[in-house]
Amino acid sequence: MQFKINIIDDEKHLNDLVRTYLEKEGYAVYSFYTYDEALMHKSDDVQLWLIDIMLDKASGFELFHEIKAEKPKMPIIFMSARDQEFDRILGLEKGSDDYITKPFNVKEVVLRINNLLKRAYDDPSKITIDNYNIDLEKRRVFDFDKEVILTTKEYDLLVYFIRNKGLAISREQVLTKVWDENYYGSDRVVDDTLRRLRKKMPEINVRTIYGFGYRLD
Repeated sequence: MQFKINIIDDEKHLNDLVRTYLEKEGYAVYSFYTYDEALMHKSDDVQLWLIDIMLDKASGFELFHEIKAEKPKMPIIFMSARDQEFDRILGLEKGSDDYITKPFNVKEVVLRINNLLKRAYDDPSKITIDNYNIDLEKRRVFDFDKEVILTTKEYDLLVYFIRNKGLAISREQVLTKVWDENYYGSDRVVDDTLRRLRKKMPEINVRTIYGFGYRLD
């Protein structure tokens, strides 16, 4: 499972910087620069919000309440340039999971987010999809108690589909991400690998989009 994070901060440079660091950690990150823009995404299927308190139109506290009304258990971290004890206490009293004061070390922000997500979600290294249990750390797949033996590329292809679940993926994207951008063999290798994967994991719901690619539903 690839964790998704929404960031709202009207300081574009800082917003983009944090997003870049988080993307390098493997997160899917979406940046918003205005309160109204972020509000439109309050119901997004993400695992964490990073919210600046001082926004262009309203405070981050207001956005916090809007998000919590939709998703009460959503992990939220406040950040603010105002180094005031009142803001920190107020943010924690409202139920935020952490509070970061600007200026901050971006690497520290990443570490805090890593730790919060580990606390908030059971075990990101173990996921279940279509009745299969997948251990990402050990690179093992189980059909109930029986292990499904996959080749390296079959496993890599499976994980790539999982991390892009619901998205239409072209054959070229799969070749670039799962094989190599310098791969010069036939693009039929994707179809052949997927055919073997489907045979070993018949319950996996990977659809072929004819003339384009694939989608894991």
